[in-house]
Amino acid sequence: MTRFYSTVCLSIVTILAVMTPAMASKPSLLGTFGDWRAYSFSENGKKVCYMAAQPKTDVGNYTQRGDIYALITHRPAEKTKDVFSYIAGYPYKSGSEVTIKANGSIFKLFTQDSTAWAADAAADRAVVAAIRGGSDMVIKGTSKRGTATTDTFGLKGSSKAYKTISDACGL
Repeated sequence: MTRFYSTVCLSIVTILAVMTPAMASKPSLLGTFGDWRAYSFSENGKKVCYMAAQPKTDVGNYTQRGDIYALITHRPAEKTKDVFSYIAGYPYKSGSEVTIKANGSIFKLFTQDSTAWAADAAADRAVVAAIRGGSDMVIKGTSKRGTATTDTFGLKGSSKAYKTISDACGL
């Protein structure tokens, strides 16, 4: 009897998985601009546009680290744009901050798990403006294990990538 119910439950789950439409489409590359790439995708029928870069150098005394990305995202349906996020490739030390230096300005981001964000929309806009106006960006953080890291990004092409995602999202 238990096997029968297990088989029925497995069949229902399989049918639902096949019949349920995807909530987000696969990102489409809009272009590569110097150190940055621009993308768009649909999430729940709403357009999302973002630009991403990976560091030119990543320094730290670690043995293993995941992918590292700096991102700027527009979600016009949610009335958000210029949202900066940073994926470190490791979980951050609890309660730690990330420091960004770009175009002569220094910014502090809060952390959660492996991602860091600016505190509010005004801080996001300031970070984005510094990225678009600078030539490089240095991001420093501390892993859950206490490992300090310094990642350096090139900012070449960031203005063109930004214009591309803004145009694609109708901003």
